[in-house]
Amino acid sequence: MKKILLIATALVFSFSFSKSFADGHGPEIYGPYPITLKGYDGDKTNSVKYTGQMARQVLHDSLKKLVKTGDLDKMMAYYNGEDGLEIIAPKSKDGFPVMQTMVSEIGSGNLSGKMYKGAIPGWGGLSGPEALEHMMQKASEIGGDFDPATGFDYTQLISKFAMGAVFYNQGVNNYLGKKMEIGQKENRKPYKEGAYYTGKEHSWDEAFGYWGAPAHSLTLTAEQNYNVAKMKDLAAADYNGDGVVDLYSEMLFAHAYYASSYDKGGKTNYLATVNQAFIDGRKVIRDAGGRNLNFSERTEMLAARDTIRENWQKVIAESVFKYAGSTYKDIVALETIMEANGDTTDAFRKYAKHWGELKGFALALQCGPEDLGETAEKMNRMMGFGPVLLNASQVVGVDSNGNFIKDQAQDWGEFKLHMIKIQKLMVDEFGVTARNNDQLAAMEELASTMGSADSAEND
Repeated sequence: MKKILLIATALVFSFSFSKSFADGHGPEIYGPYPITLKGYDGDKTNSVKYTGQMARQVLHDSLKKLVKTGDLDKMMAYYNGEDGLEIIAPKSKDGFPVMQTMVSEIGSGNLSGKMYKGAIPGWGGLSGPEALEHMMQKASEIGGDFDPATGFDYTQLISKFAMGAVFYNQGVNNYLGKKMEIGQKENRKPYKEGAYYTGKEHSWDEAFGYWGAPAHSLTLTAEQNYNVAKMKDLAAADYNGDGVVDLYSEMLFAHAYYASSYDKGGKTNYLATVNQAFIDGRKVIRDAGGRNLNFSERTEMLAARDTIRENWQKVIAESVFKYAGSTYKDIVALETIMEANGDTTDAFRKYAKHWGELKGFALALQCGPEDLGETAEKMNRMMGFGPVLLNASQVVGVDSNGNFIKDQAQDWGEFKLHMIKIQKLMVDEFGVTARNNDQLAAMEELASTMGSADSAEND
């Protein structure tokens, strides 16, 4: 009996030790990482902190849920990160209990102060904040998320654009961009006065938070990660085994979710590639031991940074590709219904949703570190300011008072061809390989039926 107890005790100890090791410095887990800041004499032992970023992930998910209400005050409250906000999404459901119920239990932050500040050519040249606030204002004017008069689905437009204008922008432009420069947020100094983490440590960690993956994401398959985001796999989400999902470290959000959605098809490995690069770069910073990185270390860290940037961009480009294909299929369905004089209500609503996702991701793609130039111009022009409507009109701009301007639309055949040309653009310029909803095979035949391989919209 004594021998059995000793064996059992040894097994428990072995499991606990293994779990502790994995939690602390396992090769597949993002953190914890030790305190390396020289001169720090406090009681902190883990230098990782990205609570504000995960709070913003929840603010975004909650804002997305609110758009359909058309309640501008509530939308602005979550956009501005006001105090005392309940978590609207993701929240507990049967079989998937969530630890936090208030945003403040995760951290503090807002979306409004972190928006991409540049001009958004695809939305009338408004600045990033102006464009998103204009969308919310328009949703409030119609009292919901869908406007059949314009074809705009504001839930999709606001969500997909915000993910790019906040998460992608802050992750790649700011924390992995400006703050990785020499002389910016130095590794030999605290990130800010009184901090227990260095400038480079915290900058890197915050970028990871904006990416949206759980700390243990690499221990899961793409399918498991996807199901965590869908709140369908508690066992996969609950890494520490406490019976609830911690939105700070165990949930999958935003572009990390979309990466998993493509990876589960087996053609890509975006999620694991980005997660591994985040871990690799963080280890370089950790191993510097609180001093500034030397040339070799910076080279290694920046190589990991470039891997993250490239694959993050590809995930968004894959999304543009996917929803251009969805929109194409919706146009085909609408043409069939219209030819039969049928009811287009449901089909048009589906079309508007998919076009809104296409537009939102396209706007997001333009919030990255490089000027997309002619690529962005082609993309914006081919998909239009708004979708082609059933009465052959289309939103083409916005006036100085924020009102939409309509004009005669491009014809359906041309618009349909443009969806495929957008897919080709994503392949040619970004090298997308998952290619969900691929319609490229129809391009040559469709172009020939229109009388030319080139539509009125030149490539």
